[in-house]
Amino acid sequence: MTLVVDLGQSGSRIRAGNKSISSTRGKLAGEHPLPALRTIFESVEKLSADVVALSCTGFGGVVTDPQPFAQLCNEFFGASKVAVIDDGLAGFVGALGGNNGVVLSIGGGVVSVGGKSGKFAHRDGLGSTFGDEGGGFWLGKLGITKALGIRQGRGDDQILLSAFKDQVVAYDELDVKNAADAASLAIRSAKNLLEAADAGSPMAMKVRDEGAQLLAQTIIATWLGAGGLSDEAPEIAIQGGPSKNHTYVSAIQLAVATVLPNVHFIAARGDNLDGAQWIGENMPDDSAPLLRWAKSE
Repeated sequence: MTLVVDLGQSGSRIRAGNKSISSTRGKLAGEHPLPALRTIFESVEKLSADVVALSCTGFGGVVTDPQPFAQLCNEFFGASKVAVIDDGLAGFVGALGGNNGVVLSIGGGVVSVGGKSGKFAHRDGLGSTFGDEGGGFWLGKLGITKALGIRQGRGDDQILLSAFKDQVVAYDELDVKNAADAASLAIRSAKNLLEAADAGSPMAMKVRDEGAQLLAQTIIATWLGAGGLSDEAPEIAIQGGPSKNHTYVSAIQLAVATVLPNVHFIAARGDNLDGAQWIGENMPDDSAPLLRWAKSE
């Protein structure tokens, strides 16, 4: 049996056979995936597996030394082999099932992975300080920033201020305004920004439209980086929390189609857990830098 783990910024999931476990504990801002996984594993029931496949946010397209992960999984699960996978690759495999195209995963951050005939490309995943444009942190942070500015008299958008009423209160209650709790607040606030845009907030609409353009650029760059051509017909799936907002997804798709006119937008066939499981069972060799295997010592 292969035990699979999906470590994200807003939470994590574990699947072992028919057993599924979810946790609100994800990888915190600035935290390496390894200590985040340890904290999560310490909080769940005892499980056993010979092979573990880890889909992790935070690698930025370059999986680090997998050996510490193998030791961790041996400690908690008795595993002898571990696949350490950039979450973008896991999302790509899960969503497209091996077909040529691009998978854009929008959570707290942004990662885009494309593949064409065995060649892969990875875009963004640069972290909230210098990247992840159009993702949950980016949307929520700008929404809270603008709401706080309106409260100070810097702008007048009452629709946005109303949509962020609870978020402004939560900001006021933060002991430290730029620590992990602040980043988590921003990620949780992405839906408020998109809802405010749907409600007609001019400021929110401007942020949403800019985010859609940035994400479209990310998708296009991923496909071209994988060796794709603009006149080809790749499959493209957009997944993750902010993608539940149909207006946001439609704006992204429209911008992509202006450059890739033959693109096929599809619903993801599976998610990161499905992709990690398939990789763990069918890709026994490294595919650096997105996938690295290790054995416990």
